[in-house]
Amino acid sequence: MLAEMVIDGMDVAEDGSTPDLAGALLARIADDGDQRAFADLYDMLAARVFGLVLRVLVDRAQSEEVLQEVFLEVWQTAARFAPNKGQGRTWVFTIAHRRAVDRVRSAQSAAARDVRVGHRDLDVAHDGVAEQVELQIEGERVSRALRVLPEAQREAIVLAYYGGYSQSEIAALVGSPLGTIKTRMRDGLSRLRTEMGVAS
Repeated sequence: MLAEMVIDGMDVAEDGSTPDLAGALLARIADDGDQRAFADLYDMLAARVFGLVLRVLVDRAQSEEVLQEVFLEVWQTAARFAPNKGQGRTWVFTIAHRRAVDRVRSAQSAAARDVRVGHRDLDVAHDGVAEQVELQIEGERVSRALRVLPEAQREAIVLAYYGGYSQSEIAALVGSPLGTIKTRMRDGLSRLRTEMGVAS
C-alpha cells in the first residue's frame, strides 16, 4: 500500500496519483451513515467549498448558510455519488456551485419581483419570467456540454471555473503535470465551444 502525503489539503500518493479519498468517504457515509467519515470529508473540503461559494455570492453570511446547505445535501444524498462518473471532491464542488447559483437566482428573483411591483405601479411591462427561463436554459446548456467532455477535461474545467483554482493548483490537486492541465483545459474549452455552437 502506497504511503500518502497531504499537499494543500488534498491527498497525493508517492507515485503522484490522487486516490479518490473524498469518494471513499462518501461511500462510507452512504453505506452506513458513518459520522466520522462525514467529519473527515467536511474537514477535507469545507474551506475549498466555502471559497467557491464565496466567489459566487460575495456575502460571507450567505456563503456560510450555503456551506451548511451543501454539506447537509452531501449527508442526505451521498448514495447518489457515482464513482465511475468522477471524483468525489468534484461531485461536492458541483453541488456547492449549484447551491450558490440557486441562491443568486433566488436573490435575483426576489429583486425582480420588487422591480415588477414597481413597474406595475408605473404601468411598465416587464417579463422577468422570460429572463429567468433564459438563464435556466443557458445553465442547462452548459451542464449538458460539460457532460460530453472526457472526465479529465471536465474535472480541470470545473475546478478552474467553479472551484476558482489556478492551473498550478489543479495540477497539484489531480497529480498531473502543469502542461497536461493546460492541454486538458484548452481542448476541453474548445470542445465546449463546439458543443454550445459558439464561434471560436
